[in-house]
Amino acid sequence: MSLQAVLFDMDGTLVDTEGVWLEVVEAAAVRRGRALDAVRRTAVTGRSVEDTAALLAGYLDAREPDLAAELGAGFATRLAAGTVPRPGALRLLAALRAESVPTALVSASPRAVVDQVAGTLDGHRFDALFGAEDTVRTKPEPDPYLAAALALGVEAARCVAVEDSATGVASALAAGCRVLGVPSTEPLAAAPGLTLLGSLADADPALLRALCA
Repeated sequence: MSLQAVLFDMDGTLVDTEGVWLEVVEAAAVRRGRALDAVRRTAVTGRSVEDTAALLAGYLDAREPDLAAELGAGFATRLAAGTVPRPGALRLLAALRAESVPTALVSASPRAVVDQVAGTLDGHRFDALFGAEDTVRTKPEPDPYLAAALALGVEAARCVAVEDSATGVASALAAGCRVLGVPSTEPLAAAPGLTLLGSLADADPALLRALCA
């Protein structure tokens, strides 16, 4: 099997925003006199705004739609101030483009945020963009990665998904992708089909091709 495409998660993988997301969620909890324990922090990492609101509405005694709107607005406001690429991210994107390897951005963030961040990655043009609203179900379900593979006209089994969270890894593995895990705020447990790496600075097209070999 040969590599047909590389499908990138966004938050915590290409840009250092997973910590920002947790800060937004924790601030919403503090405003209601609650705190996030380690289990809830892990549960919301890599999740969409709507899924996070569903997970926490009861705990925070909040209406899901109101909490989702608050979290989404808070996250977008924080990102408007700018994002920081994770080490090695821009170099890897440039190397893949130089070798004509198709790429997609596959995120559980709102599509407006995906479009906003995608425009900051040193001019890299993804062949497809997917946000939370672009599939009926988002991560950890396989739908986003299956949709990205379909949009690129490739087989999910011949794609490498690059992820930082357990939620995203579960989504990509369920879609049949090979997965390169680069943990950000939370550690990742070993799993069949998952290769762990400390940083994207250690990744290159040759490594990604080897994962599909």
